[in-house]
Amino acid sequence: MPMHTLGRTGLRVSYFCLGGFHMRKNGEENGVRMIDRALDLGVNFFDSAHKYHEGESDKTYGAAFNGSSSKRQKALLMSKAQLRTAQEAMQQLEETLRRMKTDYLDLWQCHEVSRLDEVERIFAPGGSLEAFVKAKEQGKVRHIGFTGHHDPAVHKALFEGYAGWETIQHPVNLIDPHYLSFKPIMQRAREAGYGLLAMKTNAIGHISANNIASIEECLRYAMAQNPDVIVSGVETIEQLEENVATIKTAKPFDEEEIRTLLSRTGAGKIGPEIEQYKRKDA
Repeated sequence: MPMHTLGRTGLRVSYFCLGGFHMRKNGEENGVRMIDRALDLGVNFFDSAHKYHEGESDKTYGAAFNGSSSKRQKALLMSKAQLRTAQEAMQQLEETLRRMKTDYLDLWQCHEVSRLDEVERIFAPGGSLEAFVKAKEQGKVRHIGFTGHHDPAVHKALFEGYAGWETIQHPVNLIDPHYLSFKPIMQRAREAGYGLLAMKTNAIGHISANNIASIEECLRYAMAQNPDVIVSGVETIEQLEENVATIKTAKPFDEEEIRTLLSRTGAGKIGPEIEQYKRKDA
């Protein structure tokens, strides 16, 4: 398994991160099996969020690790909070820790920030940023960051509004460059030493479902953008093994291949027709 340093966090993370939402779609038992198999395959980075399946994704990690200190030490756990006041975010963190049966997270992220008014609430007195700073000071989380996929202007505002973030999670796929692309903020974050977590490599399944590109092509394109981590949504052990194999053995597309790919994808459906999570009035 390729290992990368997650920006200035210093964490050594597997290039493949198990996506927490899709991991839990087929029930807890299947989720536990997937977590165990991911560990066997060399994965050490695991994603979740307080809101995924109404807390059941967090609970699935709790079931998988079940108080095992040796197992917990092999894994880096990430979860997220989507509420925007300090009190609400801290409550979500405490619930996540209980559900995961751990006393700390390796990475806690401000989840799915979509609008500029949310940024204002996060940074306002009593906003959730206060909880992120406090949780890190208390040792309940080791590192903090933010995520979003709706509008790169929101990422820009979060990035510029507080210098203490350590990671940024953002869409990386072969439709993104054609509409409200996150690439410029990704470049700025890289230059500033942030950890870069790529997500939506298949645009929640819409790229392969529309026969735009294969899963392997989606992953090879993402790899070519040089994120520190690719958060991959898989729902079965077979999908997990296939995606991990691609991460381990496939080569990223070179510049000429990328130009050819983007020429092809730019001639078809772009924007919210495929990336349905993006702002529609660019």
